[in-house]
Amino acid sequence: MPASIGGVSIRGGLLVIVLVGLAAVPLVVGNPYLLHLFIMSMVFALLALSWNLINGYGGIFTFGHQAFFGLGAYTSALLAIHSGLSPWVTMWGGGVVAAAAGILIGLPVLRIRSVAHVAIVTLAFAEIVKLIVSNLTDLTRGTLGLSGIPPFTAFSITGLGEVSFGAGDGASYYYLAWALLSVTLVGLAWLVNSRTGLALKAIRDSEQAADSLGIRLVRYKMLAFVVSSFIAGVTGAFYAHYLHILTPESAIGIHIMITILVITLIGGIGTVLGPVAGAFLVTFGLEELRVLGDYRLMIYGALLVIFVIFLPRGLARLGEIVGLNLIRAAARSKERWPRP
Repeated sequence: MPASIGGVSIRGGLLVIVLVGLAAVPLVVGNPYLLHLFIMSMVFALLALSWNLINGYGGIFTFGHQAFFGLGAYTSALLAIHSGLSPWVTMWGGGVVAAAAGILIGLPVLRIRSVAHVAIVTLAFAEIVKLIVSNLTDLTRGTLGLSGIPPFTAFSITGLGEVSFGAGDGASYYYLAWALLSVTLVGLAWLVNSRTGLALKAIRDSEQAADSLGIRLVRYKMLAFVVSSFIAGVTGAFYAHYLHILTPESAIGIHIMITILVITLIGGIGTVLGPVAGAFLVTFGLEELRVLGDYRLMIYGALLVIFVIFLPRGLARLGEIVGLNLIRAAARSKERWPRP
């Protein structure tokens, strides 16, 4: 089957359908809390997409991605509070600081071949960042929480009027999160199908083989690391100006990394749309499980185990399974009822 039919074009069409469907959500969802869940789903989708780039495509198992999220959040919030700059500017500053941190930790980490050692070093880095933020009480207020983070400044669109970001403007935040997700999805879809993406996949599958083909391992790994860190930093900045309060645990806690890992596993590692599907399923699924009270996490863990056992390749691979079964059914039908 031609790639333009069975591969890129179908995935591209599905990507468009997903983005158009998400764009229509505020038009049919009027409940503010439900809209908040959609926004948080997109936040975790962005985080999972960024981590999936270095793990699912680069084969680098880091366990400290929450550090870049927290650095972006605190950098943007502090700049907006103390310098008076607009969050529209400081948001990108948060991404740049996160990317710089990615370079700082990436240079030594990417030369380590042991998966376990990479995970431990990156986790230690995240814990160091969390401790620094917790102890800089004069600047970050530590565990008391950094409050008074300004919202995004309002702007006007011809024909639509003013777009504000106050407490009751959930739709504005929704469409900003949707815009970030759309740009990230389109950019990553292009990247993973480019020569750089092919090089990353080759490194993921076999570093020795990729090295023998002349692929510069550290160069491509570092590129993935920096892009991934930047996306996480910008996402953290959005998170800070959306919730208006930050604590070290909420922005750099290890539970963020665990959630990213679960979302990517459920959605499908090494896929573009998989982390998006996983983010919505986990966010809304956990909300539905609240009615179980103290049994919530126990049921959540059991469901996760069942899901991994019966669908180890994630939701993104489910379509492949369904499609294969349909092809087999059509072939059996053709054999049973041949044309005259």
